[in-house]
Amino acid sequence: MSTLVVYVHGKDGLVQEAEHFKELFPECEVVGFDYMAENPWEAVPEFSTYFARLFPQYDSIILIANSLGAYFSMQSGIAPMIRKAYFISPVVDMEKLIQNMMEWNNVTEEELREQGTIPNQYGDDLSWEYLSYVREHPLEWDVPTEILYGDQDNLTSIETMAAFAEKHHAGLTVMPGGEHWFHTEEQMQFLDNWIQKLRDENENKLND
Repeated sequence: MSTLVVYVHGKDGLVQEAEHFKELFPECEVVGFDYMAENPWEAVPEFSTYFARLFPQYDSIILIANSLGAYFSMQSGIAPMIRKAYFISPVVDMEKLIQNMMEWNNVTEEELREQGTIPNQYGDDLSWEYLSYVREHPLEWDVPTEILYGDQDNLTSIETMAAFAEKHHAGLTVMPGGEHWFHTEEQMQFLDNWIQKLRDENENKLND
């Protein structure tokens, strides 16, 4: 049985990050998806086209997605093509994140609606179009999913992450001291152990 592992990076991430996962999935082909989309309505056609092209070539596809890459993946309708997903610091409530950014910038919803876009001192401009799209397209995700979350994540609260995990029947592992961006040696070792442990548990279930 041939299995493809697709790694989807987060905002400002690199497709080369996929190389890290080759040792964790030695029996699979591992590739990185270097998408161009900057918003969900661009991600929908780009992601669905990419995965639809790969889907017939393999028996199954495993998704590893980071941060915004996880959100775009869930928004794009690719769930029927994914056998299992591993999410690292996923954005699971974009509406809440945008509302938090509005609060950090002292921007009201009325002001954003009237002006359309407002500069955001923490990153990309705040956008009424983006917020409206997110509200009109709630996440639908029914793939067996495991989530890795750092309790120092500054984008998503543990309450939000736990609520998503419960709603979508996903496993949730929390790293004490972990950040939104898993990048230190300690954090990457935790990530590797997390995936290996889950893979071993799955293997044991298959052998029972």
